[in-house]
Amino acid sequence: MEETPVSQTRLAAANRAALGAMPPSIWALGLGSMFMDTSSELVHSLLPIFMASVLGASMVTIGFVEGVAEATAAITKVFSGAISDALGKRKFLVVFGYGLGAVTKPVFPLATSIGWVFTARFIDRLGKGIRGAPRDALVADITPPALRGSAYGLRQSLDSVGAFAGPLLAVMLMTWFANDIRAVLWVAAAPAFIAVALLMVAVREPERHEPSQRAPLTLAAAARLPRRYWLVVPVGAVLTLARFSEAFLVLRAQSVGFAIGHVPVVMIVMNVIYAGVAYPAGIAADRFSRRMLLIAGLAMLIAADLVLAAAAAPSHVLVGAALWGAHMGLTQGLLSKLVADASPVDLRGTTFGIFNLVSGAALLLASVIAGALWSAIGAPATFLAGATFAALAAVGLLAYRPSSRVT
Repeated sequence: MEETPVSQTRLAAANRAALGAMPPSIWALGLGSMFMDTSSELVHSLLPIFMASVLGASMVTIGFVEGVAEATAAITKVFSGAISDALGKRKFLVVFGYGLGAVTKPVFPLATSIGWVFTARFIDRLGKGIRGAPRDALVADITPPALRGSAYGLRQSLDSVGAFAGPLLAVMLMTWFANDIRAVLWVAAAPAFIAVALLMVAVREPERHEPSQRAPLTLAAAARLPRRYWLVVPVGAVLTLARFSEAFLVLRAQSVGFAIGHVPVVMIVMNVIYAGVAYPAGIAADRFSRRMLLIAGLAMLIAADLVLAAAAAPSHVLVGAALWGAHMGLTQGLLSKLVADASPVDLRGTTFGIFNLVSGAALLLASVIAGALWSAIGAPATFLAGATFAALAAVGLLAYRPSSRVT
């Protein structure tokens, strides 16, 4: 149904009201994510090319490095989330995790072998894992339930601003430094340390957060989690299986003729769309059908994979990247809201940890499969496999008839 001017006005008013009611610490967490993602995406937009062209790594090796790195983050989230529940404190783990990410940034330009990159990626993602679940749980602790979708959407949107600012800086600096990748990678350290300082100063944890009365990560704790939570976990895993590492977007850009200094443009396009979609999608998640938003997100991913599989020119890859960004914006904040809404207060860290563990295992598998398909058959096979997984997930969601409002 076409929106009327009145409904558009009401939606704009709702957007302004949600922003005005947002707790300051949500803005601080979002801005911290923005600076760290500026740093991380500056590195990641060039790292696949650095591994392939400077260090001579194969596609299978790149898929393995990326998959293990992201799986490490997911596994760590289980323990950091449970620890934050057990302590009743989350900010320390958030800051420590961001700190680990910051100290790894100078390692990348110093790398002389794939082992250096693997180690730095491992520690960097270890930091991501340590901060991830406590941060997501902290958002739920700080934010009123009626604003959770908006809060997760805002944090994700600011995160995505950093995710396109990083590649944009990479393009500018590659021109400035005449395609000297190592010189560009050095710049990434500055915004990472700014993020750590901002979070230390500006984030205020709620004064009272009771420690979990039962040990997290036990069968007794798992038994307390409602059925609707256990429905969200496999949905997240299937979406992740369909969406392998974004490193393959960068490699696809190079394969169709992007100049090495312009490859990060792909990540800029993806993350501009991601940032633009994430916050409105978060507001929509507070008001409309979650299931239909997930299906819309899967439709965007299927379209992205098909375009990228058939891509024969740089413009085709840019269209695919834009559709990929729309998929991310529609799904990522929504999944966080679904987990938060289905979690007991004293086990929020644990629930985010379990969710990310399962999703991380799916990402490792997806990235290894993607690298193997690319090496054995070619780039189109990688993206066609992703489209197939996404289509199966969409069919499953269409066939499912939810009995709960959350789904």
